[in-house]
Amino acid sequence: MCRADLAERPDGDPVSALGLVLAQLRLRPLRTLLSVLLLALAVAMLLFLLLVQTQVTRSLTRDAAGIDAVVGAKGSPLQLILSAVYHVDIPTGNVPLAALAQLRSHPLVARAIPVALGDNHAGFRIVGTEPALIEHYGARLAQGAVWQGKLQVVAGAQAARSIGLAVGSRFFGTHGLAAGGFVHEDAEYRVVGVLAPTGTVLDRLLLTDVESVWFTHEGEAADPAERRILEAEREVTAILLRYASPLAAAVLPRQINAEPGLMAAVPAQEVARLFAVFGVGIDTARALAAVLLVSALLALFVALTGALEERRYDIAILRLLGASRVRVALLLLLESWVLAAAAIAVGTALALGGVAVVASWLAQARSLPLSPLAWPAGATGVLALAWAAASLAALWPAWRAARMDLHRTLAQG
Repeated sequence: MCRADLAERPDGDPVSALGLVLAQLRLRPLRTLLSVLLLALAVAMLLFLLLVQTQVTRSLTRDAAGIDAVVGAKGSPLQLILSAVYHVDIPTGNVPLAALAQLRSHPLVARAIPVALGDNHAGFRIVGTEPALIEHYGARLAQGAVWQGKLQVVAGAQAARSIGLAVGSRFFGTHGLAAGGFVHEDAEYRVVGVLAPTGTVLDRLLLTDVESVWFTHEGEAADPAERRILEAEREVTAILLRYASPLAAAVLPRQINAEPGLMAAVPAQEVARLFAVFGVGIDTARALAAVLLVSALLALFVALTGALEERRYDIAILRLLGASRVRVALLLLLESWVLAAAAIAVGTALALGGVAVVASWLAQARSLPLSPLAWPAGATGVLALAWAAASLAALWPAWRAARMDLHRTLAQG
């Protein structure tokens, strides 16, 4: 835009001011692109981390709510929690069925819910358990009823939607916890109920009774002696406990860990350790985002300062034509705000796109739910921070433009 064009519209019309700023930005495309890109990357990284961390934390906390301890085979406590509560890892082993009866008779145990794993259908785990697990999460049925007999299934909302299951659907379980294993063609499951969405781990599970899991792997035993042997050797994968008294937290895990072959893991402790491990990576990523934000602020400051030096004569002409000091300062601020708005739009799009990609990966792995549409309260703070950084970068150039010596500038040409 030539100097004559700048002189034609010295009034305070915001449309004219915006057109003037956009014209100036088009004259410096590479500098403009660099300023927008740096700020956009900082916004994208901060927003992506916030979206993922908020949703994962909420999901892990919600799924473990009300579960004071998990009893399973000795091994990694974290692995036991991930497999029995969140269903994203393989179990540490099995525990004897007798352990369930012992725990239920313990005075410090209010509730013990068995979990029996081993099979899946289309990647969604078939979990042998009791209706108490459905009650624990406060789930309700959208269709049908809870199982009343062997090989009957209640499907979680996500599992039913992904596979296309409804009341009356039939399927065979696949051995193992991931798709592609041996199919149990001699044990056909029938869907008798579908749960309404709960936002919990139940959404991606296929629930049945423990007897069905045993039957699928044992088959029919005609000989009574063989049947008795099979029944005596029955096991469950894990037992979810709820304490009857705060005293249980200090006593019960120690008692269980002293038993041969048994281990008690506390979800709250293991999730805290998990966050401690991932927290290092998150903090590192946040530090990188902070470096990008500072770099973006410096790049924007340099761009606006350079623009001021290039347009000193034009600004002096505007002042002579009647533009006030405030008007001139606002032009520099408006230029910064336009760049910030573009960076926020690009950064938000990149962050939401990144979350959508990760959510797709997790969905394919039948893992934790993630959504780019779940906008946390702190996300607005990230955008406000980017806007404030852009405004800060423009303060010094805007002040210099407002305090410019007109006579000296015009004399220099």
